[in-house]
Amino acid sequence: MLSPINPGATRLGRTLISSLQLALAAGLAVSLPALPAFAFDTKAKAAYVLDAGTDTVLLSKNADVPLPPASMSKLMTLYVAFEALRDGRLTLDETLPVSEHAMSYKGSTMFLDTQDRVRVEDLLRGIIVLSGNDACVVIAEALSPDGTEAGFARYMTKRGQDLGMTASTFANSNGWPAAGHRMSVHDLAILAERLIEDFPEYYPLFAETHFEFDGRAPSNTRNRNPLLKLGIGADGLKTGHTEEAGYGLVGSALQGDRRVIFVVSGLNSERARAEEAEALVNWSFRQFTKKTVAQEGVAIAEAEVWRGAEQSVGLVPAKDLEILLPSLSAKTIQGEVVYNGPIEAPVAKGQRLAELVLQPEELPEVRLPLVAEADVPAGGFVVRVKTAALVLIKQFLTGPEGAL
Repeated sequence: MLSPINPGATRLGRTLISSLQLALAAGLAVSLPALPAFAFDTKAKAAYVLDAGTDTVLLSKNADVPLPPASMSKLMTLYVAFEALRDGRLTLDETLPVSEHAMSYKGSTMFLDTQDRVRVEDLLRGIIVLSGNDACVVIAEALSPDGTEAGFARYMTKRGQDLGMTASTFANSNGWPAAGHRMSVHDLAILAERLIEDFPEYYPLFAETHFEFDGRAPSNTRNRNPLLKLGIGADGLKTGHTEEAGYGLVGSALQGDRRVIFVVSGLNSERARAEEAEALVNWSFRQFTKKTVAQEGVAIAEAEVWRGAEQSVGLVPAKDLEILLPSLSAKTIQGEVVYNGPIEAPVAKGQRLAELVLQPEELPEVRLPLVAEADVPAGGFVVRVKTAALVLIKQFLTGPEGAL
């Protein structure tokens, strides 16, 4: 219960929630800053790790520095292709022609030539599993506003900005080394999360470990993601490597109801990439645990109501409130309910009124929303008379400056 508030006085209402007990459950995603006390000493030039369910950044190193992304930028081509499929501008069974420009790319390819017409579904697998540079260009030229890969790259840049990828600029569709072709690891994590959330029907493609296209490339049939067969929940997304970029990986893993998204870039070998990625996944799941701090609809405090049919209203979470905590931390945390009060009637059920402010051990402060448990209509004649009397008494005791 909140401390009594003098009618007519406007101040910050606070309630201390002592030793709030935590229990595992699923519920609302809550945004937290990076966790400095439990940093992972990564060897990567840049790295970013996100607990997707709670939107908690577990690791951030050079996260917003634009770097050459190599084939990891193919994820943007895939995102645009998935949008086209969703909008009906492409179909999986549609066949697309191969230009001389597409055929000219070296590196990882599907060995396409200008005599081919290739199904969109095969092209998608060719990009995801085989990292086909040529497949990216076929998709790009089909969807480009002007029919060119360069025009598609300009569209990729614009679309990336729309998605919040502020450090990304694209010069081509496949990550081939080019001046100005840059992405940050933070942007790559944003893109990975959008692919998972926006296109669940296509996301299983990222877990495929093997794809053979027309028997053309027996040496290029296996997914390069080193985590897919380790049994740690890894199910995507894309590796990358050039001499300029080093070895990188955009990955994701699901264990139970927790999903972790991570990006590493600038490692010096395939082995270093594999070891670093596996270590990050294990660290993310072993060292942090999701906890529910308040349950949906269960009042954790009351707020004083001014000129209402009721003198107070319960404060409840609209959904279960969850945060991520270090696994070895204390099982209780201190909390405080904060609101500007008294709250003037009428109050609508579900109206946001307050915040639950938490200070987990060794972690940044967390603020979670609380809403009204029930409607509180404005008071009738008797309430108005009592309110007027209280105002007169206050004016008499404190002078005109205390009046409403």
